[in-house]
Amino acid sequence: MISIHRAGDRYPGGDPDAGIETRHAFSFGPHYDPDNLRFGALIACNEERLAPGAGFDEHPHSHTEIVTWVVEGELTHRDSARHATLVRPGDVQHLSSAGGVRHVERNDGAAPLVFVQMWLAPLEPGGDPSYGIVRDLAGTAPYAVPAAGATLHVRRPDAGERAAVPDGDHVYVHVVRGDVRLTGDGEARELSAGDAARITGARGVELAAATAAEVLIWEMTRPAPAP
Repeated sequence: MISIHRAGDRYPGGDPDAGIETRHAFSFGPHYDPDNLRFGALIACNEERLAPGAGFDEHPHSHTEIVTWVVEGELTHRDSARHATLVRPGDVQHLSSAGGVRHVERNDGAAPLVFVQMWLAPLEPGGDPSYGIVRDLAGTAPYAVPAAGATLHVRRPDAGERAAVPDGDHVYVHVVRGDVRLTGDGEARELSAGDAARITGARGVELAAATAAEVLIWEMTRPAPAP
């Protein structure tokens, strides 16, 4: 089953007066929707836009796998585990908040910052926080988040090119930029920047790029039942 969610249907958030604009794909903060709490392991997919000098002051997280993809600009990250990093387009940042961590996210550059931040529920709560970053993730190289039973795939097809969507129990497709056609279940759906598809029982789904595109795809597997 494929469910399409348009960019214009995202919940607005952030603090525009402070230079922060957010669009939430899932129930978040004051935008409570009991029918839109999560999809597979994914509990948040936030599109963030920070003006120069804007940012999120130190705040806590726990029991969440936080994966960040920078689209434009540079993201300054600092956390209570003494990590301090500048995250650039093409980098994948992963903060496992585990039993608890605090962090700061800012745009200390002179240009606007755009990033997508995705939160995943871990299979098991607790543990120690950890941090990692992969520089310039190749378009075909997946990034595994085993703590959540999930893998991130990045697709960057040029106009006219096709790209496979991985099979999975739950597959989440988020279009970062460009226009693509998603084919599956005998139907074709047109997706543009900010649109997303939630696919249950994905098998043989394919992307075709109408323009040069960048697409983030989460492949998520249900945990095996306890013996």
